[in-house]
Amino acid sequence: MPAPFRTLAEHRCFGGMQRFLEHDAREIGLPMRLSVFLPPQAALAKVPALLYLAGLTCNEETFAVKAGAQRLAAEFGIALIAPDTSPRGAGVAGEADDWDFGVGAGFYLDATQAPWSAHWRMESYLVRELLPLLGECLPIDAQRLGIFGHSMGGHGALTLALRHPGLFRSVSAFAPVCAPTQCPWGRKVFTGYLGADADTEAWQDHDASSLMQRQRAVPYPGGILIDQGLEDKFLAEQLHPHVFEAACSAAGQPLTLRRHIGYDHGYYFVQSFMADHLVHHQRILFQPS
Repeated sequence: MPAPFRTLAEHRCFGGMQRFLEHDAREIGLPMRLSVFLPPQAALAKVPALLYLAGLTCNEETFAVKAGAQRLAAEFGIALIAPDTSPRGAGVAGEADDWDFGVGAGFYLDATQAPWSAHWRMESYLVRELLPLLGECLPIDAQRLGIFGHSMGGHGALTLALRHPGLFRSVSAFAPVCAPTQCPWGRKVFTGYLGADADTEAWQDHDASSLMQRQRAVPYPGGILIDQGLEDKFLAEQLHPHVFEAACSAAGQPLTLRRHIGYDHGYYFVQSFMADHLVHHQRILFQPS
C-alpha cells in the first residue's frame, strides 16, 4: 500500500481487493482508519468512487462487513471508501460517555467548541485531506465521486454534498437525519460541537433541510435517492424525511424518497436496498462530464 497509508488487513473479494487502512490524519491530529474496496477494473485504470458515511456507534468496518455492496461495485467498476465515524483515542474527558456524542458520533462536521474542536474535524478531514490523498495514492478518479450514508452518515452525505458543490456528482442516503436542528440527536451534538445557540448560522449550515431551502439552483439534477423504513424506531423523533422532502420540492430538486413498510433502521434494511443505490450512483457517475 502506498505511503502514507498502512495496511491493517486485506482480502480478495469479487475479483477486487477489500483493504482496511490506517494513516496519521493531519486534520484530526490522530491516526484514522478506513476501509477501501477496489474493484478488479482498478488494476487497469482509474475508477469512480463512492464515499460511504456510517451511522452512530459504527466504525470503518461496518459498511464493508454488513452492507453487501462489493459484488455489484465489482461488476460496475466502482471503488468503495468508508472512513471511521469519529476520532478515537483523543483522551477528551467524557468522549465515550454517551453512544450518541463523542466517540463514534462525529456527525461529519468540524467542531468549534472546546475541547472537541482540537480533533473532531471530520468535515475537513474528509474533504480537504482524505479524498485528495486517496486520489493521489490509489487508482480513483477524483472527478467521478459520489457520496452516500446511513442515519448519522446519511446526514453527513446530504450536508457534505450540499456544502461542497462540484465535489460529488451523485448523492443518496438510507434513513438519514434530515433536519438535525429539529431532533434530539442534532440538538445534542450541535450544542456540544457548535455552541448552544440554536439560531446561529452554524447550526443551519449543517442541517440538510435548511441547506436545501437556501439553494439558488438545483444542486443535483440527476436526482437524490433516499430510502426509509416505516418500522424505524427513530423515524418519528429523529429523522424527519418529510422536512427534507418539502425543502427539495420548494427548490425544484428531484428527490426519490421511498418509504418501505416493515423495514427498520438496521443493516438488514440497508442490505435490502443497497443495489438500488449503487445503480443510482452508477447511472450518474458513468455519464459523460
